[in-house]
Formats: sequence, structure tokens, C-alpha cells
Amino acid sequence: MTKYLVAIVLIFAMLAGGIAVQALYRRFAARHPDLGPFREEKGCGSCSAGSGCSPSGCAPSRRD
Repeated sequence: MTKYLVAIVLIFAMLAGGIAVQALYRRFAARHPDLGPFREEKGCGSCSAGSGCSPSGCAPSRRD
């Protein structure tokens, strides 16, 4: 039972940590506009196939 509780707490802590890092990054980007704009994650993000904004940008390529 303690393993489940520890796992739940760890998962929650990692998610909360990720949100905290995003908030810190957003605040840092607002204080330092000379370093560039804040890049919000959208959809599948960026991938090697392209910008990540197009629907087929992150889709795996099919080879027949």
C-alpha cells in the first residue's frame, strides 16, 4: 500500500514541478524580452519533420 501512495505522490510532484518550471520560464521570458518571445507548447510541439504546426508535421512518414 505504501508503494502506491509513494508512486502517487511522486507522480503528483513531477507534474507540479513541471508546471512550476513553466511558470518560472514564463516569468523569466517576461522580464527579459531581449532574449526572444516565450514559446508556448502547442499540439505535438516541435519535431524534426517540421515546425509542428501543420497536422502532418509530426506524423510518421509512410514508405510503400
